[in-house]
Amino acid sequence: MGNVPVCRVLTSGGGVTSHWATLDEGLATGCQQLPGVAWPGALLGLGRGPYRRGMDSRPTVYDVAKRAGVAASTVSRTFSRPGRVSAETAEKVRVAAAEIGYRHFGTSAGVSAHRGTRMLALFVSDIANPFYAEVIRGAHDAAATAGYALMLCDTRESAKGERQAIERALGSVDGVVLSSSRMPDSGIRMIAKQVPTVVLNRVLPDVHSVVVDNPRGARRAMEHLGSLGHDSVTYLAGPEESWPDGVRWRAIVEAGHELDIRVRRLGAYMPTVRAGLAAADDLLQRPATAVIAYNDQMAIGLMRGLQAAKVRVPGDVSVVGFDNIMLGDIVSPPLTTVASPLHSQGSIGVGNVIAMAKGARPSFEPLVLPMRLVVRGSTGQRRRNRTSPALGTTKVSGSADRASTSTDAGSR
Repeated sequence: MGNVPVCRVLTSGGGVTSHWATLDEGLATGCQQLPGVAWPGALLGLGRGPYRRGMDSRPTVYDVAKRAGVAASTVSRTFSRPGRVSAETAEKVRVAAAEIGYRHFGTSAGVSAHRGTRMLALFVSDIANPFYAEVIRGAHDAAATAGYALMLCDTRESAKGERQAIERALGSVDGVVLSSSRMPDSGIRMIAKQVPTVVLNRVLPDVHSVVVDNPRGARRAMEHLGSLGHDSVTYLAGPEESWPDGVRWRAIVEAGHELDIRVRRLGAYMPTVRAGLAAADDLLQRPATAVIAYNDQMAIGLMRGLQAAKVRVPGDVSVVGFDNIMLGDIVSPPLTTVASPLHSQGSIGVGNVIAMAKGARPSFEPLVLPMRLVVRGSTGQRRRNRTSPALGTTKVSGSADRASTSTDAGSR
């Protein structure tokens, strides 16, 4: 199916009762039912034939833009900032909106019109990434407690696919939660004007967001490596569209200045084990004694690549990841990582979007959750005058054996 987004429905009863369906071919033109798989009631009426589109299929700003022959951003400005659109264009947009029955919900009212489908949509950038497992579980638990079904959509790291998926789901859900969205800020704002929206892992000034304390977590990782004698750290960067990536890199640079640790950046890389393997090849060309990876998957791939090249972890290179996924505790050596409260992110995001759907006024001050450093076996003292077959002579000292510990990274 390429990069076409897919969706799944998790019901409040705790089970998965539908299959993966492409949103382009499913929500847009009709969902197919797999043999032996029961559809949840919330999806009945989405497709064609016996599954006719439901009564709450509402036109979006993109529909208005297409009919009026203008950009979607122009439609958004027409309703939210009319003074920035010419009278002629504004009239054209309003006529088009009236013709197709589009209704605008302004953010000043908290987008409080309650649609009553008791269906929510959670959009994640890569369902195969273990990072999302606890986010999804937390979101589902909160939805189930409140009596809602949760539609899970995988946008496959595609900003365009994400926008299309959201556009097609809007008429069928009471609220939207975007986790690690790859869309530009303007695209997210347009969505938030049409449906209650909560963003995870990203801050927008005028959209409710739930984030983790990336600056504090990155600093704790730098302090830990500095305490082990490392005076140089390489950061393996994540996707260019990733908001946390930029925040973490800036925090690493700032901590480097304050702790007298040299820092450099390699990448951008995709947040996968395979990308971590590729990063190992790059790192061998530019040796380092300490690495902070954008996420645990990259860190695990990096360790595998280094070990294949006879580079010892942590004997020659200390490695730190982000997220604290389950796999990090069972690889060899176990991965030192900055842990995020993933379940809490999902449950808080869904709880807040339900409150907004019922009329609560959203706060645009981001809710920041604490991170903590989990120290395991992938980091150790920098050893001096030891020779690695791949890295040559390195300057490091001390023992690499470390017990697993946890250090609070604070909150605000």
